Amino acid sequence: MSERESMPYDVVIVGGGPAGLAAAIRLKQINADLTVCILEKGSEIGAHILSGATVDPKALDELLPEWRDQGCPMAEVPVTDNWHWVLSHKSHMALPHWPMPPFMSNHGNYTGSLGNLCRWLAGQAEELGVEIFPGFPASEVLYNDDGSVKGVATQDMGVARDGSHKGDYQPGMELHAKYTLFAEGARGHLTKQLKAKYDLEADCQPQVYGIGIKELWDIPEDQHFPGRVIHTQGWPLNETDTWGGGFLYHQANNQVALGFVVALDYKNPWVYPFEEFQRWKTHPEIRKILEGGRRVSYGARAINEGGWQSVPRLDFPGGALIGCSAGFVNVPRIKGSHTAMKSGMLAADAIATAIAAGRANDTMPEYDQAVRDSWIAKELKLVQNAEPMVAKWGEGLGTLLAGADMWLRTLFGFGLWKGMKHHRDCEAIQRADLYQPVHYPKPDGVISFDRLSSVFLSNTNHEEDQPCHLQLADPAIPVEVNLKLYAGPEARYCPAGVYEFVGQEEGEPRLQINAQNCVHCKTCDIKDMTQNITWVTPEGGGGPNYPNM
Repeated sequence: MSERESMPYDVVIVGGGPAGLAAAIRLKQINADLTVCILEKGSEIGAHILSGATVDPKALDELLPEWRDQGCPMAEVPVTDNWHWVLSHKSHMALPHWPMPPFMSNHGNYTGSLGNLCRWLAGQAEELGVEIFPGFPASEVLYNDDGSVKGVATQDMGVARDGSHKGDYQPGMELHAKYTLFAEGARGHLTKQLKAKYDLEADCQPQVYGIGIKELWDIPEDQHFPGRVIHTQGWPLNETDTWGGGFLYHQANNQVALGFVVALDYKNPWVYPFEEFQRWKTHPEIRKILEGGRRVSYGARAINEGGWQSVPRLDFPGGALIGCSAGFVNVPRIKGSHTAMKSGMLAADAIATAIAAGRANDTMPEYDQAVRDSWIAKELKLVQNAEPMVAKWGEGLGTLLAGADMWLRTLFGFGLWKGMKHHRDCEAIQRADLYQPVHYPKPDGVISFDRLSSVFLSNTNHEEDQPCHLQLADPAIPVEVNLKLYAGPEARYCPAGVYEFVGQEEGEPRLQINAQNCVHCKTCDIKDMTQNITWVTPEGGGGPNYPNM
């Protein structure tokens, strides 16, 4: 076995999203002499970033106060118009904003590509001396003899599917640090290991998730209203007793970003999130915006929906969780980049202070406490019962109760209930024989599309001759349990067609894993009933390459 080389840093950051980049910038702002590097599994910064996105600039204003005048792409389109629709099959009702708490307004926010914002932030970080290594996924956590995190190792390159070394084999690199920050996004595979090793979720509720599926469209100029933000609820999910909703944001250059979020706690195994999105686009009000347009990009990503009660302990010996690795999404606002960035900044403050005091590889309870004393906590506590109320009482009554709870917390500091509990998404699904199959319309190729043509627009690519990064603990379970009892929901919940049951007509079904299609959304790792599927990092640079997402 080839020996891995190592490189020492003061701080190693795993993940080049908003949280990781904000942490890196803040560290260099505090002390320019700190050595800081970012590992990013995508082929470039922003390649794997997918979000709506409507961005609250609060954290950006704190980090880089002059960002609007420095060429930041997010400054191009301020929100000008804010609509919320409740959809029925053929019509819609526009909800006024006055019954909603003030923080639900998008006044002062911006809409644009979060990937492009990250690319711009990466430029700011590099100007400060941060080293960024795209295409190098962190695949292993390294530990010191005392059990503290020592750093991470990057993925070996040039390994064949059977585990043998190809001619271009290169062993991974070890990056050692005084502190390592994990900013992997929702359901990070190293974060999962750290949570288990240090029991970080001992005092919080389990994290729950939604699957967000998104497209970009170029639309005719006379149908485009820059800065218009539309959110929807109701149809079509109310027909399958599932909850979630749609979004459509008018961004720059006659382009709209539209997408659909389905909460992954659904019970009916016949639910097909991708098809629910395609069906949503056929609603008359959505179709009216898209007609005459052209779809130009597609992607999907899991979203944290657990809220404040699902935030784990954030520090452990030698490192900390930041951003969506910890879970700071404000679900009713459908925003998390500002809280993610703020968590990275607070972690940077704590690390810079610790290193200045001569510390290394110890715990940082001051960071955990700083988050709990910050505006992150204040904001998330206001909405902490919104998701569990809708999950418990359904979209109608649940939405009304959530609204009342948010108003009470806003005005008086208490809600209808204390922080409500969550149940893991994998535990929710029920047997297929308890439900009727859901029949979805065939795609028309104009407004609605199939999965494979969609994945093509995500620019997803993986080296085919490499170990499968979707690992089954027991290869028999997909057929013996998932297919027999639940009608094989992995063939439906994956938005990229990765999982396919073949051989059923011959009476010898087996699960085929089309790993090359994977857009790294992590839905399978979350929703699989027996938790038999584990997502790990593929070879560096693999996966989607999102433009403007």
